[in-house]
Amino acid sequence: MPEDDPDADLMPRIAEGDPVAYRALVDRHTDRLLAFAERLVGDRASAEDVVQDAYLAVWRTAARWTPAAKVSTWMYRIARNAALDRLRRRRPTVDPETVVLVDTADQADRQISARQTSAAVREALDTLPERQRTAIVLVHYEQRSGAEAADVLGVSVEALESLLARGRRALRAALEGQRADLIGGEP
Repeated sequence: MPEDDPDADLMPRIAEGDPVAYRALVDRHTDRLLAFAERLVGDRASAEDVVQDAYLAVWRTAARWTPAAKVSTWMYRIARNAALDRLRRRRPTVDPETVVLVDTADQADRQISARQTSAAVREALDTLPERQRTAIVLVHYEQRSGAEAADVLGVSVEALESLLARGRRALRAALEGQRADLIGGEP
């Protein structure tokens, strides 16, 4: 069992149906899992559904968890699979993040610029193959270690590094034409 896993003691209790242990796990991980899912599926409402599906799967399969991996790594894998299922079923919709609202506050220009940068990066991320996108999200947005990210993806650390390198190159290429706009300077 990973010695530094603060959630390992909760799993046997959750497997026995202990709602207090389950609530502790949910409280500890929801914010990060929600951010992870939102980066994968692209919108908050779908991400909330993904996390709900993931937690339901955790509740139902807690008895099958093995201490070979950290609980959080196992949960990220479940959330990733739930996100992929949702993306496969998704029908085209209007992305609320593409709707531009006029802001009259003093910081409007910076806020708009930040939103445009975020949207450009999100669009570039969305063009990546799923495994490259997930690798980048896990390592750069979720600050997971290489070993944890590799475990979530079911690959070796070397394969993860390859996915990250290819993903970074593809992101650079996708964003290259927008570089001046994104950093607010000349190309």
